[in-house]
Amino acid sequence: MSALPLPTYGLEKLFLFPVFQTREAYFKATGKEAPAYDETKDIKSWFDPNALENPRRKIVYDRVLAIAANKAPIPGPDGKPMLEPMVIDRELAATVNIPPKGPGIVDAPQTGYEIPVPLRAVDAEEELYFRFGGTVAVKNKALFPAPPGEFTDSDRTLLRAIANKLGVV
Repeated sequence: MSALPLPTYGLEKLFLFPVFQTREAYFKATGKEAPAYDETKDIKSWFDPNALENPRRKIVYDRVLAIAANKAPIPGPDGKPMLEPMVIDRELAATVNIPPKGPGIVDAPQTGYEIPVPLRAVDAEEELYFRFGGTVAVKNKALFPAPPGEFTDSDRTLLRAIANKLGVV
């Protein structure tokens, strides 16, 4: 898939699989009840419908957003959000683990982590970047090379050169 005809857009446009925020959304989309929530396992709000057809016990997804222990996206050496491969059991890839939500339901403890959604490859015209507040988004470099208020790559290069000259790096 190529870059979308938008200047910037959310990371969800790169998701390989739909994400279900609630058990009700899962039921509405699939017509099936979500499996019972297991609070001893990590939250997983997506599933790979072809996972069980994989002849191997483990599935490798080439690209997921790298997440730190504090649940924040990890910047790569270039300062942009980093992607990494993920290996999971095919049975885990084929199912969801969505906590119940709604009025009168106490939120499930967020002690574990949420298994990231596999992403499609980033097109040559796309680039991941950190928005204000550390959220990750995608920009279409052809339509919007520098969102207002954001540093460009040339700005970053200049700032690094100045920092090196001053010896503060």
